[in-house]
Amino acid sequence: AEMHPCHKINCLIGSNGEGKTNLLDAIYFLSFLKSHTTAIDSQTVTHGQPFMVLNALYGREGSDVPATEIYIGQKYKARKVIKRNKKEYDRLTDHIGAIPLTLVSPADQVIVTGGSEERRKFIDGVISQINHTYLVSLLNYGRTLKQRNALIKQECTDDGLFDVLEQQMEHEATFIHTQRRLFIENFTPIFQEFYDFIAQQRETVSFGYTSHLNGEQPLAQMLSQNREKDRIVGYTTRGVHRDDLEMKIDGYPLRGTASQGQTKTYLLALKLAQFSFLAQVNGTQPLLLLDDIFDKLDAKRVQRIIELIKDDKRFGQIFISDTDREHITSILHQTGCDYHIYTVENGNITLSEAHTTSPDTKTDTTKP
Repeated sequence: AEMHPCHKINCLIGSNGEGKTNLLDAIYFLSFLKSHTTAIDSQTVTHGQPFMVLNALYGREGSDVPATEIYIGQKYKARKVIKRNKKEYDRLTDHIGAIPLTLVSPADQVIVTGGSEERRKFIDGVISQINHTYLVSLLNYGRTLKQRNALIKQECTDDGLFDVLEQQMEHEATFIHTQRRLFIENFTPIFQEFYDFIAQQRETVSFGYTSHLNGEQPLAQMLSQNREKDRIVGYTTRGVHRDDLEMKIDGYPLRGTASQGQTKTYLLALKLAQFSFLAQVNGTQPLLLLDDIFDKLDAKRVQRIIELIKDDKRFGQIFISDTDREHITSILHQTGCDYHIYTVENGNITLSEAHTTSPDTKTDTTKP
């Protein structure tokens, strides 16, 4: 498909299974070089086809700077090729953060219901977009952790080898812990502001950062003291790979306490705070993708969300998916913003309605 989206709000309307989320995932892939819905790159290739390609142009509104072209090619069970302005990247990590993006989707539920790994992913995903050194440190820590776990499983008794790995882990972990702690301190008031606005201060929300490194004992010392225990359980039990976020509402754990609407509001505030945080640090508005977010929210909370996203100074280009055309049209009319509404059916995308205050805005229909 070929698409010329509106500079402000783009709505994808269609029944479940027609391809709305797939299009949002393609936009996500262009920012993070991976799918949001599958961890296996080859599964992004249509069944029976030899490859998939994404090609997109990114530019700033009103800027004379030429648009940036991003190309991603993925052959089935082969290495993916990433190019920026027709030049292949030397390191894929150089691309992360180049096109900041925030995705809000039903899959975010796992941040609350899943294990600590899901909450670490959220933190790491935000920090990595603004701090390339942090991403490199995460990768280094992960490699060293894997090596230590391998020694444990091999029942290695070479304490000198463990000492070297544990010192390396401490070096990376200290930096990671410091960056996570600073992020939480700066992020918390932004998050609370968004939640209070959407929920109209009906509940009190908070979250805290738990980590083995919150104490005074160095990580290398902890690892050394826990070697025998780690050999028994078969893996490394101490380190920043065990960090977690405590999510609470009115002083109680969010999981098992909050209603569906409260949980969805919490997650939405979390993601909108992520968006605002990235915008403040980068000095530019990230893309915002909202995948089926209005279900399970009462009318007042939906209205508050609309009041937020129609603010041009705070939010830029937005992509929204929904199954209810009448519902989304009513919402768009309230915003007074420029918008495109696309119908998505069987993987085909058609422009069905456009509202614009700019005569130069493209309203091309798409073609399969």
